[in-house]
Amino acid sequence: MVDKGDVFPRFVLKDENGETVDSQQLLGLRYIVFFYSKDNTPGCTKEAVDFTEEYAKFALRNILVFGVSKDSVESHRKFKDKHGLKEKLLSDPDSLFAKEVGAFGEKTLYGKTVTGTIRSTFLIGKDGKVEEAWKNVKATGHVKRVVEGTLSCFRNDEPCDLPF
Repeated sequence: MVDKGDVFPRFVLKDENGETVDSQQLLGLRYIVFFYSKDNTPGCTKEAVDFTEEYAKFALRNILVFGVSKDSVESHRKFKDKHGLKEKLLSDPDSLFAKEVGAFGEKTLYGKTVTGTIRSTFLIGKDGKVEEAWKNVKATGHVKRVVEGTLSCFRNDEPCDLPF
């Protein structure tokens, strides 16, 4: 399980356009990776739309946003178009990346233990280390906590490279 302060694992995944996103190319940038179960389900749609609604706040902080699920590139493209999403959606078809970071495993759903994606979000710093980690979260209200968490660099007297 990846935690705050850990080096975030390298990933190479396809986005909704079939283009490769390699985390090695993201070194020197701050970015968010949020894991969700499935395109077009109520909670996952709420979370993705909330990230889009707050997208300008992330952009002002020079933070990229990536959503990850096991859905196909084509499914992501349709989901993004249908809801006007701004964040990149990455396909992790076998949930290997989700498993590596601890965002896949046993969870309780409607009182039953099931295996699947555990809604989790990670804020990655310019050095590739996890600045903040939110695990096993509920969709409602989560993105506002992530927005607040992007200010973590101010609490640590670290430069944030804000444009103002």
